[in-house]
Amino acid sequence: MVVADGGAGSYIRDEFVFIRSDGEFSREPSQQLSRHVCHICGDDVGLSVGGELLVACNECTFPICRTCNVYERTEGSLVCPPCKTRFKHLTGCARVAGDGEEDDADDLENEFNFSDESQNLQSLAELNNHMNYGLPGDTNLKLTEPSEHTLASHFLMDDRLSRLDDITPEQHSVVAAKVAHGSSSIHPLHFTDSRLLVQPKSFDPSRELAAYGYGSTAWKERVENWNMRQEYLHTMKHGKGGSDIDYHGEGSDPPLMDESRLPLSRKLPISASQMNPYRMIIIMRLVVLGFFFHYRILHPVNNAYALWLVSIICEIWFAISWILDQFPKWFPVDRETYLDRLSLSYEKEAQPSELSSVDIFVSTVDPSKEPPLVTANTVLSILAVDYPADKVSCYVSDDGASILTFVALSETSEFARKWVPFCKKFNIEPRAPEWYFAEKMDYLRDKVFPDFVKERRAIKREYEEFKVRINAFVAKAQKVPDGVWNMQDGKPWPGDNVRDHPGMIQVLLGQSGGHGNDGKDLPCLVYVSREKRPGLDHHKKAGAMNALVRVSAVLTNAPYILNLDCDHYINNSKAIREAMCFMMDPLIGKKVCYVQFPQRFDGIDRHDQYANRNTVFFDINMKGLDGIQGPIYVGTGCVFRRLAFYGFDAPKSKKSPRRSCKCWPNWCCFKWCPSPRKKEKLTLTITEKRINFSGKDNVATPACNIESKEGCEVSTRERSTTMPEHILENKFGQSPIFIASTLLEDGGAVESVSSASLLKEAIHVIGCEYEHKTDWGKEVGWIYGSVTEDILTGFKMHCHGWRSVYCVPQRPAFKGSAPINLSDRLHQVQRWALGSVEIFLSRHCPLWYGYGGRLKCLERLSYINATIYPFTSIPLATYCALPAVCLLTEKFITPELNNVASLWLLSLFLCIFTTSLLEMRWSGVSLDDWWRNEQFWVIGGVSAHLFAVVQGFVKVVASIDTKFTVTSKAGEANNDELYVFRWTAMLLPPSTLLILNVIGIAAGISNTIAGISNTMANGYEAWGPLLGRLFFALWVILHLYPFLKGLVGHQKRTPTVIVVWSILLASMFSLFWVRVDPFLAKFGGPVLEDCGLDCN
Repeated sequence: MVVADGGAGSYIRDEFVFIRSDGEFSREPSQQLSRHVCHICGDDVGLSVGGELLVACNECTFPICRTCNVYERTEGSLVCPPCKTRFKHLTGCARVAGDGEEDDADDLENEFNFSDESQNLQSLAELNNHMNYGLPGDTNLKLTEPSEHTLASHFLMDDRLSRLDDITPEQHSVVAAKVAHGSSSIHPLHFTDSRLLVQPKSFDPSRELAAYGYGSTAWKERVENWNMRQEYLHTMKHGKGGSDIDYHGEGSDPPLMDESRLPLSRKLPISASQMNPYRMIIIMRLVVLGFFFHYRILHPVNNAYALWLVSIICEIWFAISWILDQFPKWFPVDRETYLDRLSLSYEKEAQPSELSSVDIFVSTVDPSKEPPLVTANTVLSILAVDYPADKVSCYVSDDGASILTFVALSETSEFARKWVPFCKKFNIEPRAPEWYFAEKMDYLRDKVFPDFVKERRAIKREYEEFKVRINAFVAKAQKVPDGVWNMQDGKPWPGDNVRDHPGMIQVLLGQSGGHGNDGKDLPCLVYVSREKRPGLDHHKKAGAMNALVRVSAVLTNAPYILNLDCDHYINNSKAIREAMCFMMDPLIGKKVCYVQFPQRFDGIDRHDQYANRNTVFFDINMKGLDGIQGPIYVGTGCVFRRLAFYGFDAPKSKKSPRRSCKCWPNWCCFKWCPSPRKKEKLTLTITEKRINFSGKDNVATPACNIESKEGCEVSTRERSTTMPEHILENKFGQSPIFIASTLLEDGGAVESVSSASLLKEAIHVIGCEYEHKTDWGKEVGWIYGSVTEDILTGFKMHCHGWRSVYCVPQRPAFKGSAPINLSDRLHQVQRWALGSVEIFLSRHCPLWYGYGGRLKCLERLSYINATIYPFTSIPLATYCALPAVCLLTEKFITPELNNVASLWLLSLFLCIFTTSLLEMRWSGVSLDDWWRNEQFWVIGGVSAHLFAVVQGFVKVVASIDTKFTVTSKAGEANNDELYVFRWTAMLLPPSTLLILNVIGIAAGISNTIAGISNTMANGYEAWGPLLGRLFFALWVILHLYPFLKGLVGHQKRTPTVIVVWSILLASMFSLFWVRVDPFLAKFGGPVLEDCGLDCN
């Protein structure tokens, strides 16, 4: 132990003193050391076997009691929750695997040992003289008997003092402070006393203080900087402004408390052992692809030139499409969240929660395809989410103005008073009652309350009665003609005409009466149906979501927004907390515009015939994008930052002043290298603005000056506060309350406005004329111009410099309903593809939009791929027809292969398969999921994507708007309906290709058998081309197998028109090629030659 300038503590003053290299001391009462509370169970930490304060982690001293430490080491993760360091072995506890590796570690428990117990209190008085040096009034103190509470000089490695990873061993030193005579000295202590809690031992500089940075220059600067920040924070907290303390420094952050200083999330790159081979194979595949095309282009097929040319064009397009899809997956990452740190930082004990508020949007339009019971389950899961009730508001957008949805929500609000307390009391998962009661599991597992079974039976009976009431009303609605519904007061329902009705807002929970049966508050629930008028473009789902943005901004104005489809319920009650770990993270939170969760589905058949899970996209592509600038927005299961919807740029980081220019380092001495002009000091004045709040007094924003120093950027939001009022109205619309809400970065409703005025203003902002001549749908809110408004909206945010985050919790955050049969699945895929085509043909096409902004190159490649992938349907359908043509004409797309060509072709196939296998390895996608994705890529490509391309061009050229088709949703998947083909023209192309390839295989085999003598004579020369054509045709049939299984498996249910039309098309095509046969040489007549015989 080192005693410098007085020692390490004072048992007389009952204080704990930290050693400072400059001779100063930082004191803490020793009672606090013995009253540390375990951050896991809440009990006292307690003392070790030696009587010292129990410390299980030497890195961050995370407070944990012995019981919890034993449990974590035997049953848990073995590591400290905050710093992820392995817990050390405590004396008296059983050892576990791996403890032997710590034998050579620093023995901090026995660092202060007394070897001699024969020393008397005279030695203790000598220690007292050292420890009391420099303390006023302590020079003539009487030595008293030390006790457990009067001496505790154990060095606690606090977070703010121990995280010194950047200190090199050369910087470590032991600083001896000055003593009374002005000299420096180190006093080793050579006495013992059994009554002392802390036993000193001989000091070893190589293992003790210097090993943890004590006395180093970097440690001293860190501690001084931290003390200055804490002093500034203390001054500001007690209102003692005017302090001249400059806590900023270079590159420092504002003062934060210890808990908030810790990151709430962590990026976990994929291990190099998995990624390096994957990247090497990609590069190798590029090289092989180059040599392959070199051979293909330089070796045309002269007797089938048209086939060869068509195949080359298709293969070049496939190569371009692969490059656009592959390289955005170059930097895949995983992420980890720390929910415990979030609670420690923002949920203090006996204090109101400081978590940010969240507005949750649920959209529905057609109760016939989106049953009200499905919407009710989604709303119930939202109301029961594990988040402070006063921080959650649920807005349901009924774009169909259906009384069914309104009645279902009214019933839901009443049932929620019983369901929400039950969920939170017993902590059940999931919290959608339909799926909770349908789970086949032991519902008594981990339940310790004796009344759980009784209450579960009661709430299940309540839910069944709730279902009966809703289903009865739905059945009644099917018998009642449209336009005759009346409300309880006798007035007709305003939404009887779907295309012509006023705006409606009803607060079902919140304000008054929003309490559960347990007396606790419930989240706010609001029903919204925007105004509609005939002859106006209401912009489908995007317009409905923008209406919710404005309504929520006027009523609650939470800084974050969660967007869910009506069939996507919250499967993980902590999903919002998972998102807040990124949004409220002190390191990356300010630049995150949204947190996207993967889509998971219920009710899918075991084999997932139609690739409804889409695992390749969600587990491979999205993780790859997360390593660049973030995943794309997929329309649901996404938490947004509200400010990102208002067209503001993301905050920019301060540029490093170390280099004089962007091209050369600061030691560059070339005179011709131009240096950038120094930016002049910019001063922005936020002018005083007066806004009229619905007849209330004018509220003035105080004028202030914002100085932007050299190298700093002023955000768009700061510049927006300087805009004149008419410019803000042109941007956001004529609503003073909404405009005022856009200037509140932390959210919150506008003050000094009554509830009645807020509701009146909310009705105003959902009017169908409100967006006229504003930036809504252009730069603000969800962007218009495509039925896939999700891709376009996320693309605009990324162009503004925002980044997004992909969050994949261990328990899926949300679950939804997948299309039941192939027809509905194809309609869904067609809508997505049509939206991509619309974006490609618009001014927002990623090929030419957003240059000069802050969109990264690889991110742009991903958006280009997301907009041009439907066009792959044209070469794909053509390529799938080539095998049948080759078999019917006995031609092939490649000439006879030599050894070099065979090598390149084999290498290409190996690279393709190896790339897929390595992707499955680092992503965890199964081989079955990958193969189902490949199959449906062909099925959707030759059907839905093909129709989407044609429909998109017709819409652009002929200005014919497309009808928005809502995908049917159901609570459960019916296996009997799995292979039902409801009539749609999209079923014709894959049926035609299947029949065409089957006919081609039959024709090829029959031709070979007919010429069996020639085949036997020529050997491989006759069988080789046939095998190549057969493999080509079988490749197509294998990819279309799920479609073929449905077509043949339930023949009685297959629409007759599909079979007849497909056979007709295939027969016509076959006869055409047999009759025309354009690949045979044409002769004008027989060639006459002299035979040498005299016919006369």
